[in-house]
Amino acid sequence: MGHREDLLEGAQRCLLAKGFLRTTARDIVKESGTNLASIGYHYGSKDALLAQAYIEMVEGMSAAFEGGGELRGAPGSPERFAEVWANIIATMREPGSLWRLSMEIVAMGDQLPEVREHLARAQREGARGIVTLFHGGHEDDVPEEQVDTLGYFYLTLMMGLMAQWTFDPKSAPEAGQLAEGLRQVIEAAGRA
Repeated sequence: MGHREDLLEGAQRCLLAKGFLRTTARDIVKESGTNLASIGYHYGSKDALLAQAYIEMVEGMSAAFEGGGELRGAPGSPERFAEVWANIIATMREPGSLWRLSMEIVAMGDQLPEVREHLARAQREGARGIVTLFHGGHEDDVPEEQVDTLGYFYLTLMMGLMAQWTFDPKSAPEAGQLAEGLRQVIEAAGRA
């Protein structure tokens, strides 16, 4: 493995241990066995490296969101909705969950402008990817309109869940509650 990959892995370990604000360039260098100059050479800055490390950790969650294999519920079905949310919620229960880092960005984003900028660009691709989790298909086939509506709808739900699971996991909703809430919204819309 080269310095670029070593830095990325070291940054990921630092993020999980210390978060964005408390991780220093020296921490990353110590954890990765590289040198300070290699951060600038490979990533441009410590913040750009941390953002890339975080993005790769989130992208690595896709297998967990799929339940480690094929989703059983039909694309777009209430069963699929509950199944995907159950898988996502399971990742929030894990000790040292990377979702706490997401809450740090929300709370401290103004102090991390470069990190926030990188993550804002990646969020659009996250919105595209989450559509395929719930509705099937391939990311390349998701129209921009669905990214802007359905994708951001699901990301908004996810951000709310992250906040609830971070703040008060004992009262945070489970997937069945979310599915029942969706059923009630659909039922009310049908009556309107």
